[in-house]
Amino acid sequence: MSEPASRGQDFESALAQSATAVAEFDHQPSGFVLRFQHALHQTPALVPLIVLVAAIAIFGLLLGSKFFSPFALTLILQQVQIVGILGAAQSLVILTAGIDLSVGAIMVLSSVVMGQFTFRYGMPVPLAILSGLGVGTFCGFINGWLVAKVKLPPFIVTLGMWQIVLAANFLYSANETIRSQDIAEKAQLLHLFGAKITIGGAVFTVGVIFMVLLVFLLAYVLRHTAWGRHVYAVGDDLEAAELSGVQTSRVLISVYMLSGLICAFAGWALIGRIGSVSPTSGQLGNIESITAVVIGGISLFGGRGSIMGMLFGALIVGVFTLGLRLMGADAQWTFLLIGLLIIAAVAVDQWIRKVSV
Repeated sequence: MSEPASRGQDFESALAQSATAVAEFDHQPSGFVLRFQHALHQTPALVPLIVLVAAIAIFGLLLGSKFFSPFALTLILQQVQIVGILGAAQSLVILTAGIDLSVGAIMVLSSVVMGQFTFRYGMPVPLAILSGLGVGTFCGFINGWLVAKVKLPPFIVTLGMWQIVLAANFLYSANETIRSQDIAEKAQLLHLFGAKITIGGAVFTVGVIFMVLLVFLLAYVLRHTAWGRHVYAVGDDLEAAELSGVQTSRVLISVYMLSGLICAFAGWALIGRIGSVSPTSGQLGNIESITAVVIGGISLFGGRGSIMGMLFGALIVGVFTLGLRLMGADAQWTFLLIGLLIIAAVAVDQWIRKVSV
């Protein structure tokens, strides 16, 4: 055999060995870690579910029956019902790669409209409630129109809407609180979400049931309807979604309108939760809803996440809050742990996005 031919065979043999070595090198890390990363990418709600189960187990071991009682566990649901409903609204917006800083203000304004229309103008309670729902939806429409049509950044739009709605809320209500006794006497329908249903030792409210049904409904819609797939597509890549025929402006406006409507329902639930109509309540709803969404594994970059994860995120906050309270710990420890969870959740999201292609 000639020397050039021999060199050619040696080169091909070395190339084949190199390719085999590279393949083996690439295959080496594809063990449990990469399979776990892939599972997290496919099921974003898995991380908050694991954290939730671990938190329940830890507090259960530390507190025993005091924590595992039906009353304590359902108390967690009662505490997170408002955050869970607002978190559902926030999730829809964040899935489109936006953010809504006005959810808490829209919730409070909607509740104030329901109360003022009933007691100031003598409007029938069902009509007052519909008016409050309409106000929330209209605020969402303004947000969506400015984002989709005027092309303003969602952060700026909703930051401005937050201030505008907050001011309108105080100016319109004159900072008056409608007392629980007045509502109980003349407008019991406003207290609907606070009605309690006792099953054994567990106490559920209509607000809790509404929150759970809302999350399951939105989870189904997002995963099994064309509109839901368009929401993910817009959040993943707006330009690509437009090129594929998705009417992105219509999707964005519909998302913000639905978010506003859900916030209005949260306002109704807030009346049932605190018993009164107060213009100063629920002002941290925007921060709390974002916290639930982030801990729940929904990507702030849009296009990835599960609304079920948001519910788990809200429950994690509730478990830590109640668990530490039962242990007699300072409330500041709750904020510290929640802050660590937020940073960890974002870090995990970045890790998943980097390795899962």
